[in-house]
Amino acid sequence: MEYLNQVLGIRVVYQNEVTSSMPNYICDRYRIQEVTLDGRAAVFIYPKDELEAVNAVKKHLERITDITGTPAVLILKHLTYRQKEYLLRDHIPFVVEGRQIYLPFMALYLQERADAEKQEHTDILPSAQLLLLCYIYHGCGEMLTSEAAQRLGFTATSISRASRQLEEMGLIKTEKRGIQKIIYSEQTPEQMFSISKKYMSNPVKRTIYVSKADLHGELLLSGYSALSEYSKINPPAAECFAAESIAAWEKTSTNKLFSTDDQCAVELWRYDPRKLSQGKCVDHLSLALTLLRDKDERIEEAVEEMLAGVWEDIKAQKYAR
Repeated sequence: MEYLNQVLGIRVVYQNEVTSSMPNYICDRYRIQEVTLDGRAAVFIYPKDELEAVNAVKKHLERITDITGTPAVLILKHLTYRQKEYLLRDHIPFVVEGRQIYLPFMALYLQERADAEKQEHTDILPSAQLLLLCYIYHGCGEMLTSEAAQRLGFTATSISRASRQLEEMGLIKTEKRGIQKIIYSEQTPEQMFSISKKYMSNPVKRTIYVSKADLHGELLLSGYSALSEYSKINPPAAECFAAESIAAWEKTSTNKLFSTDDQCAVELWRYDPRKLSQGKCVDHLSLALTLLRDKDERIEEAVEEMLAGVWEDIKAQKYAR
């Protein structure tokens, strides 16, 4: 493998393929190549299909090592963040061409570029963002995905997809306990929000201005209107609301505010703002995300004040359980 030589100066010499001494279930899953790494004997293991569950792979490699008497190294084309974490946890040697090298029997670990880093440039799913915010409000720690699904009104498929994306981003970990799936992390709510802000999207897709007389039904306060409820800043001249759909006002709305007396702002959100709200305003953390790039010092201070109250409330609720 030229990659090992180029990056670490390890000379790889390929020898015979191993087939006859291996059980059928091993040969069906892997191609096995004897090699020497700077004169040290090992075997390269090439999965024929997608990598199986890491606990199964570990047993397979232990069986191969028992038969050959040499370390077994997985050779992979790609590796997700979750798979990498599990392989490292179980001390399973692996090489991802051009990206990562983990050879614990040679005391080597190099990571140049992991697949998970691409996630920084991948738009987070609205369902994944809702799940993450719900988890933070929960106080982090451990949370059943079934509990989160019930709170958010998600199907089993939606919650599974959302938790999988968050895990691949490295924000949470998951674990199966019987029939239950648990998401967990070691971060505090404040730490989790600070870490995850760069991954999350502004909930607001666009803003329109509508006649106050055209508003039907109860909409949640958002923007500076909501911030004025959560902090000491004064409310804006034109009220601001959040909606999951703005179809009802498309024909009569304007893209600019013409009259603070007659018009109000309505934000189109990427997800239903009611899912996390517990009052007449959008939830605190989503609101903070909408104002993340607001450079007005008064707004920044008000957001900080609001978030400080959130962390105290979450801490108090956790102790009360």
